Amino acid sequence: MSGQFRENVQDILAVLPSTDDYFLLRWLRARSFDLKKSEAMLRKHMKFRKQQDLDNILAWQPSEVVRLYEPSGFCGHDREGSPVWYHIIRGLDLKGLLLSVSKQELLRFNFWSLELLLRDCEQQSQKLGKKVEKISTVFDFEGLSLRHLWKPGVELVQEFFSALEANYPEILKNLIVVKAPKLFPVAFNLIKPYITEETRRKVLILGGNWKQELLKFISPDQLPVEFGGTMTDPDGNPKCLTKINYGGDVPQHYFLRNHVRVQYDHQATVGRGSSLQVDNEILFPGCVLRWQFGSDGGDIGFGVFLKTKMGERQRAAEMTEVLASQRYNAHMVPEDGSLTCTEAGVYVLRFDNTYSLIHPKHISYTVEVLLPDQTSLEKIENSRQASRLPHPPLWPLGPQ
Repeated sequence: MSGQFRENVQDILAVLPSTDDYFLLRWLRARSFDLKKSEAMLRKHMKFRKQQDLDNILAWQPSEVVRLYEPSGFCGHDREGSPVWYHIIRGLDLKGLLLSVSKQELLRFNFWSLELLLRDCEQQSQKLGKKVEKISTVFDFEGLSLRHLWKPGVELVQEFFSALEANYPEILKNLIVVKAPKLFPVAFNLIKPYITEETRRKVLILGGNWKQELLKFISPDQLPVEFGGTMTDPDGNPKCLTKINYGGDVPQHYFLRNHVRVQYDHQATVGRGSSLQVDNEILFPGCVLRWQFGSDGGDIGFGVFLKTKMGERQRAAEMTEVLASQRYNAHMVPEDGSLTCTEAGVYVLRFDNTYSLIHPKHISYTVEVLLPDQTSLEKIENSRQASRLPHPPLWPLGPQ
């Protein structure tokens, strides 16, 4: 079949990054060996390669803020010789990065990283005398918080995974998750629609004994001390800072703008001396309520409340205050926020203009309820329980 596929794409073979059977098989496997779909996918990728100038991307240098604050890095090889790509979530300041550079540069940085990793695969193939074509990834989710669920930031991650699936098929060996907190199932549910079932099966959530479990994939001398191995920087640093960037909050002097332009789902007018209530029913604890809003005509008050009586409008004083109401200069800088709902019920987003007896306010807003992925929720709980056992198992996330 690969011979027929090679014949079908004969006209572009000369400009492909590789022409060996391993490369062509990636596209066939990604489309279940459907020749027409595989060909269409590869031809679309060639347009993407040209658009992103991938043939020359290794000569590109990201800007200083991206080099310093994009928390990731390539460090060592797994037991089969594949490069390992680390991502440090606690150091990821998506809002700071998107206020400092374009979304396109952040995407390009990740494509640049992928091309570096693929070049290392080629070097490893020559060194080891066997084909190395896949990448291992380690995601350290310690410190995952509501700020990481900021909508423009999540949309950037979604766009990257879409591009990864479309243009780098079959290169991920596994996605190893360590230190997954309770919020992880919500975050994973936002990404899940953008990755294939095959990729979902490669997600492995390690439990409390994750350092010991990582050693099944990566030998100690190839694993930083920070992650349970023996590798250090030349100066003895256990985090291997020369290879892995741990990121951090982006300093404001890098900011090129004071807000990221967003699209809103709803518009409304809050009359003078009145308020607007937006109800959101939460069916079970652990969901995340996420919002963005801007105002026109002046500032606007905003707070979140939990109804104490169902089926009727309640005044603010009659409801349970969840997020204290305060006035926001949303006519100058759009506001965004989120909260984890600790109980079921009807949560009310209340836009308050009762203090303005002269001017109505025009608002634009988006509100969403983010649900946790039930499978990963169960896997995390199982991993926590299993970590107390002598030999805890690994928990892959199958297709959902």
